[in-house]
Amino acid sequence: MTDLFSSGTMGGTSVRNRVFMAPLTRSRAHDTSDIPADMAITYYEQRASGGLIVSEATQINPQGKGYVSTPGIYTVEQVQKWREITEAVHEKGGKIFLQLWHVGRISHCHFQPDGDKPLAPSAIAPDVEVFFDGEKQPASEPQAMTHEMIKQTVEDYRTAAENAERAGFDGVEIHAANGYLIDQFLRDKTNKRTDEYGGSLENRMRFLNEVTDAVLSVWDPANVGIRLSPIGNQNDIADSDPLTSFTYFIQNLNDYRLAYLHMVERFPGMATSNKELKIQESLRNTWKGFYIANGDYDYLSGQMAVKSGYADAVAFGRPYISNPDLPERLEAGANYNEPDPDTFYGGDEKGYIDYPFMDEADM
Repeated sequence: MTDLFSSGTMGGTSVRNRVFMAPLTRSRAHDTSDIPADMAITYYEQRASGGLIVSEATQINPQGKGYVSTPGIYTVEQVQKWREITEAVHEKGGKIFLQLWHVGRISHCHFQPDGDKPLAPSAIAPDVEVFFDGEKQPASEPQAMTHEMIKQTVEDYRTAAENAERAGFDGVEIHAANGYLIDQFLRDKTNKRTDEYGGSLENRMRFLNEVTDAVLSVWDPANVGIRLSPIGNQNDIADSDPLTSFTYFIQNLNDYRLAYLHMVERFPGMATSNKELKIQESLRNTWKGFYIANGDYDYLSGQMAVKSGYADAVAFGRPYISNPDLPERLEAGANYNEPDPDTFYGGDEKGYIDYPFMDEADM
């Protein structure tokens, strides 16, 4: 029987277990160049025993940035540092996909080239705050993307996919979740366009289709995954009918025969209603390929998800921050290291690469 610790195949990638590392923003890149820090090599290498690492969200271009010290994949120097990271992971026998990211309206003019307004499908300011210069400030009002801006952004996804290949990644994940740019096109709260990118479900999905086509011009579908969060409302996102909308989106995504669907089912600390859980179940059943479940899973719920066939793998987030050897700990029934929330975002090696590995005394 397949369980969390069974090896297998995910699209074009062999995985040694079903304990995957979810993308985790840690805000330790060089803030002016968006180059990953040297210590990121150790950070990812330490966590290479999982079946798959999905990298922290990585902006495809300068306009895609909305947080301090997050990495990019659009310059030669960034690619070179990511290659050092992928080589370190591969030397440990691990597999790693790069998550392609554009924050859209979840940004501020401070982060944008020449202080321009952030990009979005429609000029609707989000009710969120962003952090820079040591304090939180309201996100800037975005500008509605012109056709030329959309075309250029799609091309930037293509270039980012090419750069990920040059950097030695095993594949890429298209980040279409959590209220960022692609999700903003998908949802009717944030997409009020009246052209071919808004209105109908077909039109609202057009940008995602164009991005996916661009990425697939570089990568085989078996090495491309996608992340969705249909019932999430993070970053002031919502849809009036998520079941209908995302049933349509997922049915169409099935045609691409991608490596996987990575679904954010729940967010830590956020209540999920029975109605939302039923929507989630229906959407999971709509997907026909490899399914990665993500959402506050632990050993027992993760085992049940994989053994029952509900999920093919489980992506763990916060437990991976303080437990670099998470698969081994789960399999041994060992205790977790106590995490330090004050070091989740930003800082130095403390709370990043100094968490201890499992000791025999912990078993």
